[in-house]
Amino acid sequence: MNQMAYIALGLVAGIFGGMFGIGGGSILIPALIYLFGLTQHQAQGTTLAIMVPPIGLLAALSYYYKGNVKLGMAGFICIGFFIGGLIGANLVQNFPDPLLKRLFGIFLLVISLRMIFFK
Repeated sequence: MNQMAYIALGLVAGIFGGMFGIGGGSILIPALIYLFGLTQHQAQGTTLAIMVPPIGLLAALSYYYKGNVKLGMAGFICIGFFIGGLIGANLVQNFPDPLLKRLFGIFLLVISLRMIFFK
């Protein structure tokens, strides 16, 4: 059951990553904390593990050695993120630049308000 939720999170993060060039810090970390109950350290470590192939191997290993990486979760989210990135990148190609800029700003505002004012 959780594997499908992890893949869905990866899809959402991938779509937003493909659309806005974001994913890790702004989507995955808050989702892992608020939806899946990870600590901030676990969320950051797991997010780095998700992005290991392209960028975060050494940072992810540091988190892993301290017990702050959920490898099983990271693998399933990575599947969704891979597919979602393609979907998002294709969706956004026809968005006018001003609309994309506004959507990106609204998204960041909502995430920041959530992280500042809610548990």
